This record gives sequence, C-alpha cells and structure tokens, in this order.
Amino acid sequence: MSERLSTQISKYFDRLWPLNRSITGQGVRKTHKILKEIIPFKTLEIPSGLKVHDWKVPKEWIIKDAYILTPEGKKICDMKENNLHVLNYSSPVNKTVSLKELQKHLFSIKELPNAIPYLTSYYGKNWGFCIQDNIRKKLKPGKYKVLIKSKFINGSLTISEKVLKGKSKKEILFTTYTCHPSMANNELSGPLVQSFLYKKLLSMKNRYFTYRFVFHPE
Repeated sequence: MSERLSTQISKYFDRLWPLNRSITGQGVRKTHKILKEIIPFKTLEIPSGLKVHDWKVPKEWIIKDAYILTPEGKKICDMKENNLHVLNYSSPVNKTVSLKELQKHLFSIKELPNAIPYLTSYYGKNWGFCIQDNIRKKLKPGKYKVLIKSKFINGSLTISEKVLKGKSKKEILFTTYTCHPSMANNELSGPLVQSFLYKKLLSMKNRYFTYRFVFHPE
C-alpha cells in the first residue's frame, strides 16, 4: 500500500470512527454520505414496517444519552465517552435500581477484562450496558441511577449500491455492512477496503467482469 493511499484511508477512518452506527439511523446515513465521497453509489431508504420475505424492516433507533451513576455519584458506562457502552437498540430507561437488578442488564467478558463488549437487542425489547469486567467486579451494593435516553420511530433502513460494468454481464458481488459502531476489524475495515477497491477496479482498462458493490446492515 502506498503512503498516500494509507493516509487517505486513515483520514476517512478518523471521520467514520466516532459515528454511532446501528441497523438504522442517522449514524448509518452519515457513514454512507462520507463513503459516497469515495464510491459514487446510489442510496436507497427502505421504510420501517415493510415486510421482506419473513423479515420486517425495523423501526429507527434514536439515542441521545446513556450512562450509570454509582451510589457515590460517579458516572460510568457513559456512551459519550464510548458508544459501545450502551446495548445497541436499547429501550429507554430512567430509574434507580439495586446492584442485583443492575447486574441483569450488564454485559462483560471475563476472558477480556479490559474490553467493552458489543451487543445488540435488535429484535427483542431490552436495555443494558456493556462494561469492562474488571470495573464490573468492583461495583459495590447500593442504589444505581440508570439512564438511557432513546426512542424508536418509523424511519428507514439505509442501503447503497454501485455497479461497475465490464464486457461481460457476469457479476462479481462485493458486500459489506455498515451497522456496527466504533470497531475497526468488525466494521470499518470492510466498508473502507470495499470503497477503495472500487477505485482500483475503476482504474482498470478493459474490465471483463461486471462488479456490484453493496453496503447494507447486518
């Protein structure tokens, strides 16, 4: 990889990294808008509630804030510090709970005590927080204030597509998903590699195959 290309990818990575992506929502639309600077695809918005075979396009998830206040008044699992902290697609909640009750809504990985896991609740109503296991183990009994400022609306699901024609009608399909938040290997690597692969193939003369590039959720 050339130094210039590496710099370009790094700049796009830095712009895309903080966006709070999910299966639907503004974070996804902003992601597609940025990627369109690289690959001039056509974007489709599929309305919530539309039935597709045995699946129905979900409602759009909007989240403004999420955190836990410990009995000492310390804020933890603050999504504004790391958007992985909130269970993706969490239902709204604003109440005080005991540690025992809170533990039912905490998710951590014992084998990776410093990691914040990524979990979703796309198709079942739930709320929760993803937390480092070493912090979870230090939580003391008491009353915890939990806030998730979210809502669900009839919106749309975003899909983008670009076809690069060749001599043949035979297609090679490249797909990648844009529904995960701030993760590198499990999210941004795919959309960025696919976008710059398009540029590489575009520069090729006498392409034989037709190439279809699709950016979609899940």
